[in-house]
Amino acid sequence: MAANNYFVHPSSVIDDGAKIGTGTKIWHFCHIQSGAEIGENCSLGQNVNVSHNVRIGNGVKIQNNVSVYEGVELEDYVFCGPSCVFTNDVTPRARYPKGQAGYKKTIVKHDASIGANATIVCGHTVGEYALIAAGAVVTKDVPAYALMAGIPAKRTGWVCVCGAVLNEEMACACRRKFKAISAEKIEEIQQDGI
Repeated sequence: MAANNYFVHPSSVIDDGAKIGTGTKIWHFCHIQSGAEIGENCSLGQNVNVSHNVRIGNGVKIQNNVSVYEGVELEDYVFCGPSCVFTNDVTPRARYPKGQAGYKKTIVKHDASIGANATIVCGHTVGEYALIAAGAVVTKDVPAYALMAGIPAKRTGWVCVCGAVLNEEMACACRRKFKAISAEKIEEIQQDGI
């Protein structure tokens, strides 16, 4: 760890005004821009870019080749798989840039996971504990615990807090059980010993 209680590989660039939490590790060829806030105990793999004013919570893991653009917020314990993509402008034009005022907000709620090469189109919320399959393209809000796959991504099932796919009885091998509140919402049923 560096004197600041976080690690930054010498090949990475941290702009003035960026905030990095204790225990965070930033690996090769990363760029953390001014105004970015990264929480404690995060891991940023090779070639990660964190843009201006992005907020990243605690315990977040961002794998190689991910750019987290302005307008994106990652809550605690989010997992971003290799080369997943975030956007911040629905109708970009090189000739007519909109700038910060035109960015659409994207929020990835706590404990959600985004698979390798998945794309999250801006202006949407990915619910807590949701699991986005590799290569999926998210074009709408994602419910909590939803398993999303395809282009455009559709809910193909539900996942547990532990990440396993729930069976038809809405139960998991880890002994957690859930119940449907509506067609697009489930909640965990309290279990003894968990």
